[in-house]
Amino acid sequence: MSIRGRLRDEDGTAVVEFVWLAMVLLIPLIYLVLCLARVQAGSYAVTQAAREAGRAFVTATDEGHADARSHAAADIAFADQGFDGNGRLRISCSASPCLAPGGSVTTRATVSVPLPLLPEAVRGAVPLEVPVSATQVSPVPRYEAR
Repeated sequence: MSIRGRLRDEDGTAVVEFVWLAMVLLIPLIYLVLCLARVQAGSYAVTQAAREAGRAFVTATDEGHADARSHAAADIAFADQGFDGNGRLRISCSASPCLAPGGSVTTRATVSVPLPLLPEAVRGAVPLEVPVSATQVSPVPRYEAR
């Protein structure tokens, strides 16, 4: 068979090769973008939750309402990014009582971001969640009347 005969037999294979190459390269790339977008949403959620919880705590009129206000603010921030009931908030104070003028309140928000589309069967080989956290230090106003 001549060279021209062999070249004629491969007509249309470039399209098939391109489709296979696109699938091999694009599917992992799309999955990576999905994972990064979800982790970024978790990062936004914990940053916003820590900041808003600290702000809600130090602007409360008394310590009884401060804890409830800060947790409510954090829950709204977590829900805003799609992490309903998945986030945790820890509050610590530098002074006793917590709302003592000149003190500070530290809020730490954490969430475990589940990676999309991973079955439970790969639990040992691949991590199924990425932990994300943020910390905010909010000063208690020194000259504000309570």
